[in-house]
Amino acid sequence: MRILVTGAGRAIGAATCTELSKAGHEVVATARDVSLLDELDVALRLPLDVTSDESVTAAVEAAGPLDGIINNAALGGTAPLETYPIDKFRAMHETNVVGTLRLIQAVVPAWRERGSGVIVIIGSVQGRVSAPLGGAYGASKFALEAMTESLHYELRHFGIRTHIIEPGFIAPGMKDTGELPRPAAYQGLYDEWEGADDTLNAEGRPGPEVVGQAIVDIFANPDSPLRIPVGADAELILGTRAQLGDAEFEAVMRATMGLTW
Repeated sequence: MRILVTGAGRAIGAATCTELSKAGHEVVATARDVSLLDELDVALRLPLDVTSDESVTAAVEAAGPLDGIINNAALGGTAPLETYPIDKFRAMHETNVVGTLRLIQAVVPAWRERGSGVIVIIGSVQGRVSAPLGGAYGASKFALEAMTESLHYELRHFGIRTHIIEPGFIAPGMKDTGELPRPAAYQGLYDEWEGADDTLNAEGRPGPEVVGQAIVDIFANPDSPLRIPVGADAELILGTRAQLGDAEFEAVMRATMGLTW
């Protein structure tokens, strides 16, 4: 299949390109800075800014007929919602949510006429369970969960599959997107929450190739589920959350993470 990957310059995006290529797919790797794609063994490298209508249109045209897209481009950021800069909150959602929809809208009409296509959205465990200091990022990933579910109901009639990957903590983590306010009033929460991934991943974070391998499986298996947790921590968190009410889950989380805040 011919598959376009956004945010392919590093981490999950780059590993996904590698795993898909190893599996025999034609990969179109894209990033805002196309020079970041130089080391990838792919069929085509293209510049793509998912926040731009013109850039998305140009990339889709240059890519040629596609069988699948991997919506991976994203911004992160950790800070209390009380002080989270509105401009940065808006920019995060423009990339993570609106950018994802922009690319989907660019490919679906042709796929609907053809009767096939695969949409993969890179979500997060934080799209199902939000974390302290991660409200902005979690809000964007919760939005992707809603979009994925609606797209599943809307598009499967036309032969288009939609799936969302829900990774836990994956090395090397999100790219630093710049300074955010770190108010002194919340320092105690920062002190308790930083290192949470070490608590949940005693043997260390898995590498991004585990996400790439999960995506390869989606293209190999037409019966893949709508939601696919990736990583032992994601499976633990989401499995626990599904079994417990809000208060019970909070109590377990606090005990596991040692939170007193």
